[in-house]
Amino acid sequence: MTAGNECRFGLLGRTLGHSWSPQIHALLGSTPYALVELEPQEVAGYVREGSWLGLNVTIPYKRDVVALADELSPRVAALGAANTLVRRPDGSVLAENTDVLGFEHLLESFCRARLDTTPQQAFGGRKVLVLGSGGASEALRYALERTVGAQVVVISRSGADDYASIATRHADAALVVNATPVGMYPRCPASPLEESTLAALGELRGVVDIVYNPLRTGLVMMAERLGIPAVSGLGMLVAQAFYASELFQGTELDPALVDQIEADIERQMSNVVLIGMPGSGKTGAGRRLAHMVHRPFVDVDDAIELELGCSIPEFFAREGEAAFREEETRALRAACGRSGLVIACGGGVVTRPENYEVLHQNGVIVMIDRPLEELATDGRPVSQSKGVARIAQERMPLYRSWADVVLACTGSAAGDARALQELFGL
Repeated sequence: MTAGNECRFGLLGRTLGHSWSPQIHALLGSTPYALVELEPQEVAGYVREGSWLGLNVTIPYKRDVVALADELSPRVAALGAANTLVRRPDGSVLAENTDVLGFEHLLESFCRARLDTTPQQAFGGRKVLVLGSGGASEALRYALERTVGAQVVVISRSGADDYASIATRHADAALVVNATPVGMYPRCPASPLEESTLAALGELRGVVDIVYNPLRTGLVMMAERLGIPAVSGLGMLVAQAFYASELFQGTELDPALVDQIEADIERQMSNVVLIGMPGSGKTGAGRRLAHMVHRPFVDVDDAIELELGCSIPEFFAREGEAAFREEETRALRAACGRSGLVIACGGGVVTRPENYEVLHQNGVIVMIDRPLEELATDGRPVSQSKGVARIAQERMPLYRSWADVVLACTGSAAGDARALQELFGL
């Protein structure tokens, strides 16, 4: 959308790409809602003279719009950055920062659901590490200090409080919050911290990552492995939009909408990832499910063959299984970093432990459990060389430990697809 176009509500930025904001605000009642991409020289004229009623603002204009507003909320005055603009009936512009409110909601929900307490009780007076020193970090620090009463330490690449100092200077931290983009799609799964650093924080009660794509960031999955309660940032995304929409519409909205919309978006973002023995029917069920629910379908073996330019049996014969597993992991990373797919994996995906996080970051992992005597071996080099019984002995425990759900095969691809559709409410 250019500066010459108008909208009632919208998201103002320079390069926006895909955004969940239009869908979220449609569910909240702030419509019509548009993505407004402007160059820096266009922003002032649009903010001051446009006919919009409410704008969300993102990088790189959160600081620029502060000088264009007539009134600043206390949060904006303290931070010097706004993510929400509201045009009042008299034409004046109010600047607010609902990122602060959104983070407060995320932390409150996390503490009540995972720690059975409030943020103030869990972290008041305690040390909290905020990773990153950019604009998002400042908003989080504001919320943690003023609302929670935490002792915030900002970790940056340089200075006394850098990443290398965490384990020695801040081993008493009670909470780690990631305010950097590290681990965001498409560079996922990745983490701003090493696992050894996180493990060294002996008093750590939780990890919060404000990145929401993927659904489980590298940092969150690292915390999961260590048994530390953790949450990603989807709830913050929805909550900040909720508070902005209340301002846009000049009315109070039902707070239950936040959880409802978050659950709906998570369902849309989550991949359905099918694993199981070779020949168990993953491809057939996955292809039918994708067609039924209008989702893209990825057969990982097909993607590998397309990339290699030859069949998998041919590649196996020429390069061996180890080389194939490298190609398989590469193909998994390309597919599983995306959202809202149905993905059928090869039977050997569980033989490399590092593949689990690739699948888990955005997916619900489903094992298709088919009786061994019904498994086909044609065109399957590992099944033919090792035999089904030996493969099952090696892999069945892995399939079950990786799976979020085990689906007993119904006897047909169509039946499996219908069972999956009902299971996930798609």
